[in-house]
Amino acid sequence: MTDRNDVSDWWQTAIIDMAPGKIAFRGRPIEEMIGTTSFPQMIWWMVMGQDITPAKAALLEAALVAAVDHGPQAPSIAAARMAATCGIGLNNAMATGLNMLGDVHGGAGEQAISLYHQVAQGPPDGLPTVLKAWRDTHGPYLPGFGHRFHKPVDPRAPRLLGLVDDAAQDGHVSGAYARIGRAIEGHLAAEHSKPVPMNIDGATAVIFAELGCPPPVARGLFCLSRAVGILAHTWEQTQQGGRNKGPTPPDYRWTYTGPATRASVVGAGKSGNTPD
Repeated sequence: MTDRNDVSDWWQTAIIDMAPGKIAFRGRPIEEMIGTTSFPQMIWWMVMGQDITPAKAALLEAALVAAVDHGPQAPSIAAARMAATCGIGLNNAMATGLNMLGDVHGGAGEQAISLYHQVAQGPPDGLPTVLKAWRDTHGPYLPGFGHRFHKPVDPRAPRLLGLVDDAAQDGHVSGAYARIGRAIEGHLAAEHSKPVPMNIDGATAVIFAELGCPPPVARGLFCLSRAVGILAHTWEQTQQGGRNKGPTPPDYRWTYTGPATRASVVGAGKSGNTPD
């Protein structure tokens, strides 16, 4: 006879303990958490397996609020809205948008935390050396800085950094990563002789780093936040209607770069055959 543990041990988790009439998350009965635990606190408890203080949970919540949306031109939002016009359900359209969040669109926050960690581990006066090493490995772009639309400032970044400053002043976080972010911003401004502002990815990365969030989890939290915007836009597009909407209005065409199109011979001659 097969040992029952062969089945029950196939999946192992420290997250949820469940039986008929019982649900507990990491040892805490759900009925005790409902109404006493905020959503950011629940996220941290589920993902990190640790309590998070109300002050730190407020920072996490601020980051999640700030990153919810960047308009229908953002690839994730555009994909979800187009999918919503193709006859699939709300959840499927949302999944289409979420699957657009990759290393380039959605991954900059994770990369920014890794960059901040490298700066933090380097010598106090080694910022130019660390940034050069990063660029030598990853290319000229520094994740979390500069924005193609928000110039000269991303309005979300100063507000988020201000909240980190307040929390650091009250002793809830160190403030070290806010200083690193500002140092990189200053270095880039001097390098380019113009502002290269910290963007939403760099600012949320400061918060996630201050909270001790691992870089891959930070990307997951960003995706969780952006899912709210994707839901909002998908539902709005569903209400607006439309069928098979592409990325541009139908009167616009793409640039063709292939070989010249041969003259059509359909209909040539009395019989429609190619003439001799």
